[in-house]
Amino acid sequence: MSSPALIVLYGSQTGTAQDTAQRIARQAQRRRLQVQVLSLDSYNVANLISESLVVFVCATTGQGDPPDNMKNFWRFLFRKSLPVGSLCRLDCAVLGLGDSSYPKFNFVAKKLHKRLVQLGASVLLPVGLADDQHDLGSDAVIDPWLASFWEKAFALYPSLADVTPLREDEPLPPMYTFQFLEDVKEKTDDRLRIPSEDTVPSQSHPFPARLVSNKRVTDLSHFQDVRHIEFDITGSSIQFAAGDVVMMHPCNAPEHVQQFCQLLRLDPEARFTLRPTHNTTVPARLPQPCTVRHLVESYLDIAAVPRRSFFELLSTFSTNELEHEKLLEFSSAAGQGDLHSYCNRPRRTALEVLADFPHTTAELKVDYLLDLFPEIQPRSFSIASSLKAHPHRLQILVAVVCYKTKMHQPRRGLCSTWLASLDPTQGEVYVPLWVKKGSLKFPTEKDTPVIMVGPGTGVAPFRSALQERTAEGQTANILFFGCRSESNDFYFRSEWEDMMKAGQLTLFTAFSRDQEEKVYVQQRVRENAELLWDLITNRGACFYIAGNAKQMPAGVCDALKEAFQQEGGVSTEDAERMLEAMERMGRLQSETWS
Repeated sequence: MSSPALIVLYGSQTGTAQDTAQRIARQAQRRRLQVQVLSLDSYNVANLISESLVVFVCATTGQGDPPDNMKNFWRFLFRKSLPVGSLCRLDCAVLGLGDSSYPKFNFVAKKLHKRLVQLGASVLLPVGLADDQHDLGSDAVIDPWLASFWEKAFALYPSLADVTPLREDEPLPPMYTFQFLEDVKEKTDDRLRIPSEDTVPSQSHPFPARLVSNKRVTDLSHFQDVRHIEFDITGSSIQFAAGDVVMMHPCNAPEHVQQFCQLLRLDPEARFTLRPTHNTTVPARLPQPCTVRHLVESYLDIAAVPRRSFFELLSTFSTNELEHEKLLEFSSAAGQGDLHSYCNRPRRTALEVLADFPHTTAELKVDYLLDLFPEIQPRSFSIASSLKAHPHRLQILVAVVCYKTKMHQPRRGLCSTWLASLDPTQGEVYVPLWVKKGSLKFPTEKDTPVIMVGPGTGVAPFRSALQERTAEGQTANILFFGCRSESNDFYFRSEWEDMMKAGQLTLFTAFSRDQEEKVYVQQRVRENAELLWDLITNRGACFYIAGNAKQMPAGVCDALKEAFQQEGGVSTEDAERMLEAMERMGRLQSETWS
């Protein structure tokens, strides 16, 4: 049997599955195999019936949902009209990347694996279920799974085993080559193109929304800086409902851009075009020609904690013995514990790694920048306003991420820090953004009560829902809000008070640090068991949870089950079943993040 062409297809939300797919492709290239890497939605799914060898790498998002860049593929693959044996020529394998702290751990990979088998595909090995919660991260599963995959592929295609692979220290060709332009006149940046009237803003055509206000809503004495930010979306044709999210690409800090250009001896004003070296297209987000500054500021994720693949590639350039040895160690399976201690635990950034390996950095060729650094991924925020209350406006509530590790500089969230730095009082500021459907759906029936549990910034989607519902005369609204202190971080307090006075809201609060005994929202849920039982069982109420995914969502669900047992006299098992039934019917929904 001749050597097959390998197709690696990925569904990735944050870039991890894409990074893993590219890692598999590099392994294939080293084995001198023809390989193509594509997101599932940019692949023509009709070709799947004639492929011979495919690896699927997919993440799971939200409540067991497929990532955005595989949604069309997902819909097609689960069509009932697809014949049972339609993939009988396909040999494939499925690798899932997940996080076991979420209830629907690796749900997409498991479901995809099952569906491929249903359609007659030959699955070479059990589905790989990588877990971000593992001490050594996802690689603890990915490494042995990949070794097993290549073993099976060699058994299936013996000709592969006869090929002498490229040495690990031999660099593969870059994805693109940079063609620098002699003419140094600055071209107008096209980031702020206004999409034409009939274009709904999207990731490929974001709308440049004017920043109207950027206000701190926590007391200045409070450790956490939280911002209430408003954008003007006039003329954008953007529509959204309660529960929807806004997406945006953040930019790297000017000082990081400057440091990066100095380390790599790059002129930030130099202009270039990109030329693909094999069957790839130039990234749509990069104008052609492009300046080095724009590439580094808006595209290369230099402030992220680098993945193992970063060290693998760096090691192929390094000629300094000490640095080379260290990079090889960080690239190896045995060195993952050390890499975790060096990089993941202190949250060391790629830029800081380059500064730690100066000899290797000096040898870096500009052509490899897009192989080395992933693209900055878009960030999502729950929309905290309704168009019914604020026409032509979109508001968000953002906690600015900043914390200490053993590193000298505090660690800062890329997007929240960038947003906090934007000051509309110093001149007009535009942020390219687009909106997508969120996971929370609110009832349209006027009399259906809504119970919302949203501590901290988790309250954002519920402010949107309350503005929408009160505008429509829906007054059966119950909100459980929690924060540290009534005086420091009680977001939107005056709005809740106005709604209560107008008979549009029942509010329960938990201020965890305002007394000796800490009090959380789950405690308030327990205390109001009778009310909740009545609303849920007699009035068909819907129950929503939004906020940090640590202990809160599980704590709230446990409190709700206890309410069912206490007020309804049901067993633990029946209370669990009631909760599951509510979830199935869309009457229990959650949107959580880690």
